[in-house]
Amino acid sequence: MSHDKTAEAYRNNRVGPVLRASPITSAVIEAAEEDNPGKQIRVDDKLAYVRIDCEGELVLRRETLERALGRPFKMSELELNLGSFAGRIETGDEQVRFYYEKTL
Repeated sequence: MSHDKTAEAYRNNRVGPVLRASPITSAVIEAAEEDNPGKQIRVDDKLAYVRIDCEGELVLRRETLERALGRPFKMSELELNLGSFAGRIETGDEQVRFYYEKTL
């Protein structure tokens, strides 16, 4: 069954983090919605983990996560809670970007 979901995500070009359930989860959802205007963010809560994804590209900014959490935040804290992700990932001090890259 999980293979079907992976195949479906691949076909649909959906990208984003799969987080272990933690205190930052709701802030990541809030940041995903705020940092990706005009995109439909899908949240699939499986209790032990939460899959957050959208079509093509999903960006999470440190500034937005700090505002959502009400405290300073290091992007490495996101990585600690990242169980998996869909797409490719580009990490930095100010943002994390999940994206789909077509290959020929």
